[in-house]
Amino acid sequence: MGQLRADEFDRFVTARWSGLLHLARLLTGADQHRAEDLLQEALVKLWFAWPKVAEQAPEAYVRRVLARAAARSARRRWWGEHPVDQLPDPPEVGDETAAVDERTRLEAMLALLPARQRAAVVLRYYQDLPERHVAEVLGCPVGTAPQPPSRSPCRHGLQPGSALAGFKGSRWVRAA
Repeated sequence: MGQLRADEFDRFVTARWSGLLHLARLLTGADQHRAEDLLQEALVKLWFAWPKVAEQAPEAYVRRVLARAAARSARRRWWGEHPVDQLPDPPEVGDETAAVDERTRLEAMLALLPARQRAAVVLRYYQDLPERHVAEVLGCPVGTAPQPPSRSPCRHGLQPGSALAGFKGSRWVRAA
């Protein structure tokens, strides 16, 4: 029984790792290291809850844990960063594609949002969840869940019908 549980869990993690890591990265404002930490924390919690959620919705469980952990970690005062007087040399710019530039710009805009609003935007537009599921994950009434995404992107320079409207799956698609 234990080996079957481990095999099912391994298959789930293998199949969903990159998508969950990308979600965690977006929830942390494109901070790869914090995203990896959050995903690891979420997967540990999933392991212990696996017998209960394996047959139901393990991805929804991980999504909820990620969103809550990202909001909790954003409230921490210290992450161990040390300010420096001089920034390191920027990496050499290679042949950047427009898609990478757009994704970088949008990730930077997402990083400007407060953690809860960022979670609402990512869950609604990246994960393409209905408002009801976003509200459930964020633990708020249904009527308030769509408000942060509808207001905050415009406040930070994104207009309705812009690139966020084309944010689907694991890539950004520019809206027509």
